[in-house]
Amino acid sequence: MAIRVTCINKSGGFHLDPHHSLTNLGWIEDVTEKRGKSSRQEVYNWLKHENGQAYVVDRQGHKASVLPRENAHGTQFLQTVSDRVWTDNLLALPECES
Repeated sequence: MAIRVTCINKSGGFHLDPHHSLTNLGWIEDVTEKRGKSSRQEVYNWLKHENGQAYVVDRQGHKASVLPRENAHGTQFLQTVSDRVWTDNLLALPECES
């Protein structure tokens, strides 16, 4: 099963500030079109440990995979990759509604 990430929430609502971490991601499941919202950690664990698949689609219709990553200090986060280049497509998504 794959999900398309459609929106994000950031810590303290600082959507345009890339230095504040994502807190939640809104998504749509490909097959069933089920919609949901999960924490960054839930999505990270699902991708890393349960072989989940997630992606985003930009305004031009290009897909970028969402992958789990860890920085040198062990902080777990999510980032997109397209054509083997790490990108910030998640940060370009709109804010999820409550």
